[in-house]
Amino acid sequence: MGGGIAGMTTAIEAAEAGCEVILVEKSPWLGGRVSRFNQYFPKLCPPTCGLEINFKRIKNNPRIRIMTLAEVEKLGGSPGDYEVTVKVSPRFVTDACTLCDKCAEACPAERADEFNMGLGTTKAAYLPHSMAYPAAYVIDRAACKDGCTACADACTYGAVDLAQQETKETFNVASVVAATGWAPYDAAKIDNLGFGKFKNVVTNVIMERLAAPNGPTGGKILRPSDDQPPKKVAFVQCAGSRDENHLPYCSAVCCSASLKQATYVRTHDPEAEVKIFYIDIRTPGRLEDFHAKVAEDEKVTLIKGKVAKVEEDPATGDLLITAEDVMNGRKITDRVNMLVLATGIVPQTAGLPDGFVLDEFNFIAGSKGKTGLYAAGCVHRPEEVSATVQDATGTALKALQCVVRSAHHG
Repeated sequence: MGGGIAGMTTAIEAAEAGCEVILVEKSPWLGGRVSRFNQYFPKLCPPTCGLEINFKRIKNNPRIRIMTLAEVEKLGGSPGDYEVTVKVSPRFVTDACTLCDKCAEACPAERADEFNMGLGTTKAAYLPHSMAYPAAYVIDRAACKDGCTACADACTYGAVDLAQQETKETFNVASVVAATGWAPYDAAKIDNLGFGKFKNVVTNVIMERLAAPNGPTGGKILRPSDDQPPKKVAFVQCAGSRDENHLPYCSAVCCSASLKQATYVRTHDPEAEVKIFYIDIRTPGRLEDFHAKVAEDEKVTLIKGKVAKVEEDPATGDLLITAEDVMNGRKITDRVNMLVLATGIVPQTAGLPDGFVLDEFNFIAGSKGKTGLYAAGCVHRPEEVSATVQDATGTALKALQCVVRSAHHG
């Protein structure tokens, strides 16, 4: 369940070990949050290469069946003999799609572009993103006007089928892996930091899209208020995290992500200045070298202290930050052109079928006394991409063992 990096890795490793695998993803494409990144840390390379390799492994493996726009609706049975019902929503586009874009050109309706975190719109007939896999358009009928058939009329290949209906399919499987991933914490809930009130306050996931070449600005980091490149950018760590009023836990990756995004700002403009306000910088293991390297930059300043208040200068769109400077024992006020909130990881466990046990933070802690139900990736615990891949590989081994046991007893 889930076609992000955790779900894909689990599926690939299990399939290459000889299992038949059904990969169920609720979005129209595979790749999850990783496909929205500009770069990985600490190597600062784009995620496209890693995703392409995984897509190729999936494409070349007949043991993997992909079901997009799909969700597990029901889970029953017992270890080694689970019955899973999958609900599949219509794509309204068939395998005859050639990516000609005629449907989008003809489409009169628009929808929010969720791939780009709502920073723009797409037509209701759209390709999710340039590297989408499966490479096929999808039609958001909820955004269409009643009775509109412009996309179908424009498609010379007959690939648009507006009569498609929701379907359901039931499978008997030995094991089920939940890899439903994470979502960023809703920064609008953090009243004092100004997200949703001030245009130039963005989140870390939005910053990732602003820096990405396939993002809404073509990879240029621009202020939302006036599309100008910011000269002074501040990052606020633990935006909602380690806070009993929001997320009580540390999300593990946010410090490294902000250090990475500081390099985006500095690469785009060698004169730009970056300030990072933090409680503690948590960059364990190999990431400590990455922390040290970014901190060496004379135009990157790390300030230990919580941000108390963010205000806007309405004349310029600049932001006035009031924060503590713990190391110097003082309160400071700073003016920046743009503010980036490092929001935490929220596990996507709502709607999971019965059988999984959640901890006090809603991460999957295990199963209800049953083997064969496992979790992989950030739905299990906050972790960076390389740790997620290792976690998913281990989960594939657990699932494989369950398959072998069921075969012996079957």
